[in-house]
Amino acid sequence: MLAIFLKTLPFFAIIGLGYWAGRTRFFSSEATAYLTKFVFYFALSAMLFRFSANLSLAEVLNWRLIGGYLMGCLAVYGLATGVAMLRKQDIATAAVEAQCATIGNVGFLGVPMLTLLMGAEAIGPVMMVLAVDLIVFSSLIVILITGSRDGRMHIGVLKTVSLGLLRNPMIVAISLGFIWSALEIPIPDPMNEFLAILGGAATPGALFAIGASLAGKSAERVEVALWLTFAKLFLHPLCVAVAALWLLPIDTFSASVVIAAAALPVAGNVYMLAQHYGVAPHRASAAILFSTVISIATVSVVIAWVSQL
Repeated sequence: MLAIFLKTLPFFAIIGLGYWAGRTRFFSSEATAYLTKFVFYFALSAMLFRFSANLSLAEVLNWRLIGGYLMGCLAVYGLATGVAMLRKQDIATAAVEAQCATIGNVGFLGVPMLTLLMGAEAIGPVMMVLAVDLIVFSSLIVILITGSRDGRMHIGVLKTVSLGLLRNPMIVAISLGFIWSALEIPIPDPMNEFLAILGGAATPGALFAIGASLAGKSAERVEVALWLTFAKLFLHPLCVAVAALWLLPIDTFSASVVIAAAALPVAGNVYMLAQHYGVAPHRASAAILFSTVISIATVSVVIAWVSQL
């Protein structure tokens, strides 16, 4: 396990460097926002397009993998929702808490780290996990929050969800990449080099941006945040493991990748959604902070365990 920890340590060290830069104001909140925008719209999109354009959708589209991962996610999502409702929280707040318990930082942390640690074969499963998170759960939280406020479902909610998916650069990059692959168009060398150089900025840029953004996170509602951290770092990978290894078994390598992806800390976009809708942003912020710090140890443990599979 020590070897795995030492391999993951550089990733978290860059996050720590970003945190220091944000905490000392060497990197302002405005600079962090622009760095995040650069990574989100350009560097990470270039990396995802290049990955998917060199993959065959038929080879990576594993419905059992998607089903197993989704089954594990829904178990944790339902549990977190139930706990929130028992605490007399409204539907919108319960949806934010369930999102914290289920959605990991796959885009900014998982894609670069897991593909480097687990090999190029991990790219396909990681991208399937990212697609499920973006398409299913990013849509679900918008539907629940908007529907609970309006008291009913209407066509405007579906329009908001659809536009949100179409405007998400990660979904666009993955989709265009698979289309490019399906058309069997070779990537010209200058274009491939361009994507490689731009995509190469995704890993350090994303990790630094995570750290810098954590510097502005607060630690309010500590008890709730710790419960959500426990659900995300322990219950989520456990439920995915049960689903992917026993209930809807898939090959052990793919199972190990999705379990490792489930062990990642809470995604930053959960806070962005919570802040946008004005629903429990402080507890989402605290959950991101705690889960990221604790995951320095737990992610190594999970990756070491799944490596034995």
